[in-house]
Amino acid sequence: MAVKQLTSIEELNEFVGQSGKHLLFKHSTTCPISAKAHQEFQSYVEENDASAAIVHVIEDRPVSNQIAENFGIKHESPQIFLIEDGEVKWNTSHWKITKDAIKEAFGE
Repeated sequence: MAVKQLTSIEELNEFVGQSGKHLLFKHSTTCPISAKAHQEFQSYVEENDASAAIVHVIEDRPVSNQIAENFGIKHESPQIFLIEDGEVKWNTSHWKITKDAIKEAFGE
């Protein structure tokens, strides 16, 4: 399953509103830590055919800000969320974003 890039608040709301489990990744295209976290995220998604979306925090700042506001979770970058039926079940940031951590969050 391809990773969908969210560029509007409407796309964000539609993605979050889906039933089931989904990954949402906030990515800074200028940060080396975020680049490594993106590799881990992408690797997990490809191996597990997971439903996933990405928000580029610099290019799509309003969407990134809306995530923090919607979930009441302080903005960090990189940052990942496991969303199930519209609620955040797990989130982490920076070096803690690993394929193994994502697997664990999914209960694998």
